[in-house]
Amino acid sequence: MDDREELLQRVPQDLWPLAQAVTDRRLRRLLDVLDVRIGGLAVVAEAVNRRHNVSAILRSAEAFGVHEAHLVCNEFRPVAGAAKGAQRWLDLAFHETTETCVGALRERDHALYVCHLTDDALTPEQVPVDRPVALLFGGELTGVSPVARSLCDGVVKLPMVGVTQSLNVSVAAGIILQIVARRRAEQVGHGSLSPPQRHAFIRRFLRNEARRKKAWRHLVG
Repeated sequence: MDDREELLQRVPQDLWPLAQAVTDRRLRRLLDVLDVRIGGLAVVAEAVNRRHNVSAILRSAEAFGVHEAHLVCNEFRPVAGAAKGAQRWLDLAFHETTETCVGALRERDHALYVCHLTDDALTPEQVPVDRPVALLFGGELTGVSPVARSLCDGVVKLPMVGVTQSLNVSVAAGIILQIVARRRAEQVGHGSLSPPQRHAFIRRFLRNEARRKKAWRHLVG
């Protein structure tokens, strides 16, 4: 079996025609990434108008093996320097309101924890990870919305021991995501996406690659 055949064996058979438009290197990278993704863990961002912070949160999420991200907005253009292309490797979902976002997560049995400074907040080490969980981050100045706080299962924050009692939201998100992702991976393992979730992402990725390749051919004549 040659390298190409070996790669195709890792792709659902109905997607083989789409895979023909993708190089071995690109296809292997996609499959290797999915093999270490963590199932049942999502990141949610409100206040998407702060594009730099949200881009940095997406970059951290992808780096730590989070697969799905939910943005409460109609559209989003990542800041290239902050995102570093991470958004292309995430399963992004867009929601008009926080209520619809939370509702979609509830349908898949996700618990919701918001990042907020309250006395009863859990640390990232205390967030339950024995069921699917979503972590919601708000804006730099306004924090999470009252709606998110009313719908959440709990609150998480980073314990502080210095004079500084708060961090930039993207920094706080990166630290919290790293800890919760590690703990969730210990619970369910890496490469734990459901087969339908994995299939849907491979199909979307391959279609996007085919469109980019077609557009490039058109530009160069």
